[in-house]
Amino acid sequence: MKKIFILCCVLGAFAVINEVQAQAQVALGLKGGLNFSKVDIENISTDNRTGFHGGAFLLMKFSKIGVQPELIFSKQGSSFKFNSQNLDANYDYINIPVILKLYTVAGINIQIGPQFGFIANAEQDVLDISTNTVTKQNVKDQLKGSDISAALGLGWDLPFGLTIDARYNLGLSKINDGSNSPESKNQVVQVSLGYKLIKFGK
Repeated sequence: MKKIFILCCVLGAFAVINEVQAQAQVALGLKGGLNFSKVDIENISTDNRTGFHGGAFLLMKFSKIGVQPELIFSKQGSSFKFNSQNLDANYDYINIPVILKLYTVAGINIQIGPQFGFIANAEQDVLDISTNTVTKQNVKDQLKGSDISAALGLGWDLPFGLTIDARYNLGLSKINDGSNSPESKNQVVQVSLGYKLIKFGK
């Protein structure tokens, strides 16, 4: 799957190069919205938790193709049940998606690209079985410092500067440290609303 995703990104990059001859439309904006995230843990049932994300984007549009790097703060994690207790894992990431946008009609676009994430903070509920009490602990040192995901989604760029995105970020790399721990990967559905603050170019 990683090879197929990388191949799609390379082909997309060649398509962008072919479009560079046309004058680009450039826009700088802000975006934010909701996260519906979970951590896919091997042999453990987990549930979605709701968070939020927000940050900035730079859109470079060449005719029907656009490239949009972003800098996003994202509250992610998961909910899970252990010994009949509902527990939460709260992970804060700084994410850098590099999105290829393929425009169809009326500003509607298909989105694909890699996302590079860097852990900023990580807290998790820990159950003491002997006392049946839950405490929140910092587990940042138990996670890898970086994460790679494949971003897939749909967007709509409205003519008055608003943007609407729905995106699925599928974790490709294991986020937990240690070879003996079960494999864990991020899965995040994002719904975003953005606004182009500055526009220039064609």
